[in-house]
Amino acid sequence: MTKKLSNQQNPISPDGKLTAKITKDNYKQYVFEKSPKSAHAKNMFWAFVIGGLICVIGQIFIEIYSLLGFSNADSSGLASATLVVITAILTGFGVFDQIGRFAGAGSTIPITGFANAVVAPALEFKAEGLIYGLGAKMFVVAGPVVVNGVFVSVIIALLTLLIGG
Repeated sequence: MTKKLSNQQNPISPDGKLTAKITKDNYKQYVFEKSPKSAHAKNMFWAFVIGGLICVIGQIFIEIYSLLGFSNADSSGLASATLVVITAILTGFGVFDQIGRFAGAGSTIPITGFANAVVAPALEFKAEGLIYGLGAKMFVVAGPVVVNGVFVSVIIALLTLLIGG
């Protein structure tokens, strides 16, 4: 945390007005006093609650699909796909953006964040057409995740093959 500078060095008066020239010495103090204060505890709480709620909804879908006769593995896959579709629809209507602003990482860490990362750029660039808009921009954010995921999977598979597993 930045320590409080003396009044002689502090470029900001008690009423928040700039009173002196900004220099290298007092710049940190100026930025510290002008930066908005974040409520970390509140943000972490809501990220935990919303992220947990998304996981609970996913578990409910798993249970519903299990009751319909699907195996546990199939139920999990169907629940993930259902969450992706719901997130894509909510992103299309602008609802998921509101959830993301409120919940922060709580909405982006689960699979819903990946679905939002694919759909949001596609919607943003849809006016550029199907190829240069939707096709090219859809994986701007999610593309590197997919590429790196495949690359790491291949490396792990090769290591497992060489070392044995």
